[in-house]
Amino acid sequence: MSTITNEFMQQMLTQSKGYSIAILKKGPNDDSPERQQIVWEHGRRNFELRESGILSIVCPVLNDGEIRGIGIFNTGTEELKKIMDDDPGVQKGIFVYEILSCRSFPGDSLPA
Repeated sequence: MSTITNEFMQQMLTQSKGYSIAILKKGPNDDSPERQQIVWEHGRRNFELRESGILSIVCPVLNDGEIRGIGIFNTGTEELKKIMDDDPGVQKGIFVYEILSCRSFPGDSLPA
């Protein structure tokens, strides 16, 4: 493992950028008979948001808990609220969401 100096850390911190995180949670209509089709359309929309550069990282959560997914968006929180309010899963009550502000480094990505 490399040694990280204080100078390196200071330099990297100046390059960080603001992002927004959406935490998708189980909604009141999670047991809707239409759930599978609604989630499919939610996924299609996520692909569209990825293609447009708005959704940087999307992580469906696979366990059967309260949290259903996490997305890191290249937008501010106000814009993300509009995006999430327009999501078909949110509109049908399959999902509810929480939005958090965060910082990270441009170019960070998941390993291939």
